[in-house]
Amino acid sequence: MDKLKKVLSGQDTEDRGGLSEVVEATSLSSGTRIKGFIACFAAGILCSLLGTFLLWVPRKGLYLFAVFYTFGNIASIGSTVFLMGPMKQLKRMFEPTRLIATILVLLCFALTLCSAFWWHNKGLALIFCILQSLALTWYSLSYIPFARDAVKKCFAVCLA
Repeated sequence: MDKLKKVLSGQDTEDRGGLSEVVEATSLSSGTRIKGFIACFAAGILCSLLGTFLLWVPRKGLYLFAVFYTFGNIASIGSTVFLMGPMKQLKRMFEPTRLIATILVLLCFALTLCSAFWWHNKGLALIFCILQSLALTWYSLSYIPFARDAVKKCFAVCLA
């Protein structure tokens, strides 16, 4: 009713599209967002752990590992959608500061699955899983202020 009064009195000068009204009507409470984040993140960790255990299955183990590990990492990244929303997540993923990291993570996801299913190369699948972990770590560090700089300096000191 207050919205109608504002519109009729001319106080509501915001031009809202239908999409923003749908987003407002379907937004989750903060408690639900936290629960969704925890559930999705836990499912991602569970998939990754399950993939690690399936690594020891004869003949198909590496393929199962590649699939579960990749889907676990995708679920872990997807869990942040609950915290900030899908559009904000996509915008932040492709900001200039983390564009290269995002592309590397997505490329490693694709290459892991390709090496397991199309190329049938177990060694390559394992290498891409390792690269996937490193790329995901570098991507995650981009959300912590000055974390990448600290890691770079740490490696520079260790290698010097």
